[in-house]
Amino acid sequence: MNASPVSVATKPLHAFLHRRATALPAVYEMRTLCTDAERDEAAALVQDRQRWLTTRGLPVPARADIPALFRDPQAKPAGLFEDGLLLACMIPQRGPHLRWGEGPCLFLGCVYTLPDRSDDTVRLITLWVSDFAARLGVPLVRAEVLARHPLDVDPIATFLHRLTDMGWDLRGSGTGQHDERVARLELTAERRPGLSALIGCRVHEPRSAADQRGIA
Repeated sequence: MNASPVSVATKPLHAFLHRRATALPAVYEMRTLCTDAERDEAAALVQDRQRWLTTRGLPVPARADIPALFRDPQAKPAGLFEDGLLLACMIPQRGPHLRWGEGPCLFLGCVYTLPDRSDDTVRLITLWVSDFAARLGVPLVRAEVLARHPLDVDPIATFLHRLTDMGWDLRGSGTGQHDERVARLELTAERRPGLSALIGCRVHEPRSAADQRGIA
């Protein structure tokens, strides 16, 4: 996930669903990016987000090939859409080898959000991924946030506080999946009846750790 200094009020799931009638189609959709055009759009979003972070003096990953990862169909990237607009993209992985945490998990890697739309988008991703992991029979979701400074120093301190308000648990810091210092986050998987009224889901089952070795 990428940190942003913008603040947001917390909104529980029922507050979202209260505004939706079950007879209406979902406002948002999370789906696997199956076409070259969708994957190119995701790569462009990553580049836009990285530029947005850089102009604000916020850290970006040292790894230069992240946009290329989203163009690779073998990576099985996913995207969150609202009326055809790509709000966020990510690469879900099932049980990758991490330097931290025990037991099976769904790892949410390379999460990028549309600039200036981060906060509610991250909340939607949180709701979706906890439900998705539960439906896969995986007990935990794990994610990492780039952290080049102490976790109690802004801007990351504010961002992490918002994530914990959303239900994420902070598990300290250390070396991440791509050999950079990160904040480590866990989220308990939870079935969320009625979520499909808000977020439709057409995400393929994530690839296993063994299958991901060729793209990591």
